[in-house]
Amino acid sequence: MNATLQKFGYPESLVKEYDHWCLLLRPQQVTLASLVLAAKSEATAFSDLPVAAFAELSVVINEIERSLQRFNAYTKINYLMLMMVDPHVHMHVIPRYDKPQHFDDIEFADTGWPGPPDLRSAPKLPDKVQKNLLWNMQLRLSGES
Repeated sequence: MNATLQKFGYPESLVKEYDHWCLLLRPQQVTLASLVLAAKSEATAFSDLPVAAFAELSVVINEIERSLQRFNAYTKINYLMLMMVDPHVHMHVIPRYDKPQHFDDIEFADTGWPGPPDLRSAPKLPDKVQKNLLWNMQLRLSGES
């Protein structure tokens, strides 16, 4: 696996693995259920991905959006492909909420709403909460395919 996947906690943070992609729970939860969708390849440019990765991306995005709606209905969803620090192809999947959300007695405020997400506002979650959130995301995606 590439260094970007490892930086975002693979394999411990793995929500679901696909042929060309890994869906990970984002270590810093910008908003409730923030994810990272990372290509498995060593590609550092989106255009360098194989054609099959683009075809699979349609399936993956549909699963993500349906699963996130079932878990905690979002108002909007943002896909941020910044790749400034972590070079391999990946995007941050940030569900957006117009009101604070709660999970395991923790409030998740979308401090950037309605503008761009505030990536620096992510709270550090206790390990128990992070594991419970990961389990919930895995559960929502386990029935997809």
